[in-house]
Amino acid sequence: MTKVAWNSKELTVGQLAERSGVAVSALHFYEAKGLITSRRTAGNQRRYPRDSLRRVAFIRLAQRIGIPLKVIKDALDELPDERTPNRADWARLSAAWRGELDDRIEQLQRLRDDLTDCIGCGCLSLDRCPVANPYDRLGEEGPGARRIDTRLCPPHSQAQPQPCCSPAPA
Repeated sequence: MTKVAWNSKELTVGQLAERSGVAVSALHFYEAKGLITSRRTAGNQRRYPRDSLRRVAFIRLAQRIGIPLKVIKDALDELPDERTPNRADWARLSAAWRGELDDRIEQLQRLRDDLTDCIGCGCLSLDRCPVANPYDRLGEEGPGARRIDTRLCPPHSQAQPQPCCSPAPA
């Protein structure tokens, strides 16, 4: 590992990649998307502010929990003076993202629980789908599986299990 001086205010792209564990190509991509910034030297080399390490860590963690880059960029753009996110910023942003993450978790749990019975009207339960989906009415809503989205098929209770391909109540 390349040793970077503790008081160095800037990092090369290689140093930032090595310290952050992110590929150089990913750093260039983040920069192109406006998530991080660099300045160019007289020799046209990138130099990143040292606090880019924290910003990249913030980006990677948000990505890891499934936050899209556009949402991450919007969150970073809300910070005053384009500063690096701190603990209070992360707490505020993660609280705002919590509902979306809870919805995803619920959706994945339902998918896991219903997986043995149905793949979401794509469909593996052919013996029931003509009843559950007469005349392919779900196909009119667009391509792809329609019953796995929690907004289209509300969660069912353990007491009243309802496979995802069951007919909707009349």
